[in-house]
Amino acid sequence: MPKQHHTAQSPAAQWVPLSSTLAFMMRRKRLMGWSLILFAVTFALTWIGYLLTVDFITNLTGSFFLDAPASDTIWGWIKHKGWLVSSWLFIFVSRIVSFYLAFLLAYSISTPGYVFLSTAAEKLYAGEHFDPDASLTPLGILRDIFEGIKIAVFGILVTIIALFVNFIPGIGQAAVFLLYTYYSALMFIDYPASRRRWSLGKKIDWLRTHSSPAFRIGVLPALVSMVPLLNIFAMALLFPILTIHATLNFSAIELAKKRYNSLP
Repeated sequence: MPKQHHTAQSPAAQWVPLSSTLAFMMRRKRLMGWSLILFAVTFALTWIGYLLTVDFITNLTGSFFLDAPASDTIWGWIKHKGWLVSSWLFIFVSRIVSFYLAFLLAYSISTPGYVFLSTAAEKLYAGEHFDPDASLTPLGILRDIFEGIKIAVFGILVTIIALFVNFIPGIGQAAVFLLYTYYSALMFIDYPASRRRWSLGKKIDWLRTHSSPAFRIGVLPALVSMVPLLNIFAMALLFPILTIHATLNFSAIELAKKRYNSLP
């Protein structure tokens, strides 16, 4: 007689707090070493991408912001002030855009490394219950990069939506924060989910099913990402531990689900 699985909702897994995640990482030298390497790689890729993007944007504008208009007449003075304001606005906006694009590039390229970190953390956490769903192969690495690019493109779509939602009076800012929170959670559960070769749709469905833990996973990176300029360094620094934190809680939920479904 085939085993009958429970159809009721499985019990909630015990939440792994960030302090426990930090202690878990600090006790394991390999996780610490790999985290430091990934921090350096993410920061370096972001910085190189930022410099290249700024240089590209500067070349596109040519000498427009290099040569100030003459200000010896009233009309010339008005044009000079307008040029001054527009040049400062251009520098501010172009630097933010450059940082954002550079981070998405670094995120996409470094995805296989974070998948490896996530897998190592989950293997240590799950122990004998660890299920090595898919092996690390060149094709798997390419797929991880492709999944990272898909998440990055999805992030651009989320940003465009957030720009419009932000104009809704009263609830706009709260809605934008929720968008970034759940997108941040998607970025981090992408690593353990990619090991299982989940599609983007299945990852989003996991967020909907586990909306409360997903919010707790995404709220800190969403808050950090709102800090101007320092957010790139802070995210590069926190990305490894946030990856492990998301992985442990993702794994706890999946293990609880697996144990529940194995009951007679």
